[in-house]
Amino acid sequence: MYDVIIIGAGPAGISAGLYTVRANLKVLVIYNEESGLEKAGLIENYYGFEKAISGQDLYKAGIHQAINLGVEVKKEEVTNIQFGENNQYKIITESQTYETKTVIFATGNKKDTPKIKGIKEFEGKGVSYCAVCDGFFYRNKNVSVLGNGKYAIAEANELINIVDHITILTDGKKAPEIRAENVTIDTRKIREVRGDKKVEEIEFEDNSKAKTDGVFVALGVAGSNEFAKKLGVITSKDKIVVNENMETNIPGIYACGDCTGGLLQVSKAVYEGAKAGLQVIRYLRKDSISE
Repeated sequence: MYDVIIIGAGPAGISAGLYTVRANLKVLVIYNEESGLEKAGLIENYYGFEKAISGQDLYKAGIHQAINLGVEVKKEEVTNIQFGENNQYKIITESQTYETKTVIFATGNKKDTPKIKGIKEFEGKGVSYCAVCDGFFYRNKNVSVLGNGKYAIAEANELINIVDHITILTDGKKAPEIRAENVTIDTRKIREVRGDKKVEEIEFEDNSKAKTDGVFVALGVAGSNEFAKKLGVITSKDKIVVNENMETNIPGIYACGDCTGGLLQVSKAVYEGAKAGLQVIRYLRKDSISE
């Protein structure tokens, strides 16, 4: 059982890890995708560096610093987050399940929207980004999941016992491995998502068509916003809503860095990570005193 699991190893997540581990908490940082920091060329506006440093070097240095202080860091893909027992949480990766008392979202702000005609237009009208949130509305219907990775499989698994049939649309990419009676794989390249007032069919590049009642977009790796929605965390315009202490509306769930919006800078991410870490410490110590 971890005291806190931090999802994301960028400046926000690592800063949260540094503060919590120094408070003698059991801390795990899980990350998989590249951080936005890695993509930065030379950074000249961050305090303490006489010469410019590359984003990649700063990113790696942060991870090494956390490990040296005792933070457990694992590179795995998180595919799901669930409520556990006694106000605790389960973090599920492709290979393991971890239990934790608190969670900090720090994966940045990503939303993979495919450049397929109709996807943007039908958001909320048959196009969804969260199977847990919207699966109920498609009971006994035929739906599609757009994606071909572990995230797409996880979303399909959420829908298996709700809908009648699932088609995983890979949009020309390699088919994922999944075995279920009501799941099929379609590797055709997609041209358009079509319908009148809501999604009704998929048109492919070879001019063929397939009927569908809804499309769940699950491209790449799930980010903070997707996981937040699964837990009922309030979001606004693809940002996680937090208060001044980086607390969400769900006790024990925090968010920091780019996923909360605002200034997309290292300095802001470090500040929010520190703030989230300190608040986790207060939250856990308050609970231990009350016990």
